[in-house]
Order: sequence, then C-alpha cells, then structure tokens
Amino acid sequence: MLSTATDPASLTIAEVQAEDLPLVLDDLAGVLHASVLDGASVGFVLPFAIDEARGFWQGLEPAFRSGARRLLVARLEGRVVGTVQLVLGMPANGIHRAEIAKLLVHPAARRRGIARMLMVAAEALARRHDRSLLLLDTRRGDSAEGLYESLGFRLFGIVPGHARSTTGVLEDTSYMLKQLA
Repeated sequence: MLSTATDPASLTIAEVQAEDLPLVLDDLAGVLHASVLDGASVGFVLPFAIDEARGFWQGLEPAFRSGARRLLVARLEGRVVGTVQLVLGMPANGIHRAEIAKLLVHPAARRRGIARMLMVAAEALARRHDRSLLLLDTRRGDSAEGLYESLGFRLFGIVPGHARSTTGVLEDTSYMLKQLA
C-alpha cells in the first residue's frame, strides 16, 4: 500500500524502453486493472482479469519497440503508479501530430498531481519529436476533462454513445486538442 503523503523526491516520471517492459509489466498491469475496476473508461469492460491487463501491455510491445508509441511511467516509492502513452506513429500527412493514450493513475495514488505530471512529460516528449498538435479523447464529463482543459486542451467534438463504460453503458466521448506551436 502507498503512503498518503507524497514526497516530491520519491516521485519520478521516466520513459520506459521496450526492452525494459518486462521489468514493469506487473506494475503496469496492476495500474490498468485497478483503474478499470474503479470505472476508468479506457477500452475495457467488466469482468476484466489481471491477465487481460498484462496481455494488453504485452500486445503493445511491438509499437514501443518501433517507436510508434512511447511509454511514460510515474513511480512513487519505487512502484509504477501511473502511466501515459504518446502515439507517434502517424501517416505521412500527420507527422506533425501525436495522440495521448491511456493516461492512468492507480486509484490508491490519485489526487497527488501525478496525472498532471505525466501529461506535462508527454507534451515535452511530443515537442522533442517536433509535434505541433496533440489529440486525445476522454469520457464526456469525466474529471479528466477538467485536467486536460487546465493544461490548455480544448474540446473540438463530442461523439454521442461512442464507447461502452466498464459496465456496458454507452457513453459520450469528448475529443480534445492542443496546439503546441
């Protein structure tokens, strides 16, 4: 269990290379599993087993290895408690943009600014890759929407009934963008 206080010195954000994925696989699976069980709308419905979470991360290994996706993790007290992906693999006419995917913070580590720090790091990584536009989607009305707006993202569309919640209910999705240039 994580302590309730966050010592800034004990929190780190770092990129994980594909060859290091096995070293963090169990932690990543735990974060995803706990997030989905807590209701995160990130592409999975209940029931959702830890082995499915592990398989999700293993399935992304080729994209991490090719550089089409980059993986950032937040570690607190040495454990991975949060993650975000930056999708860089775009067609030739979209090489100026990147997508934010699967911003997750373990429910036991929330309300400490970890999601914000992950997003700031993802934006810095996008800039290092000469991207001038960031895109993301989130469940309409979710608390993440406010976080993204506070970071300069703006809503550009809503798709009614776009995705199923963890319990199978159709929910609206907000599409947001941020221009970096």
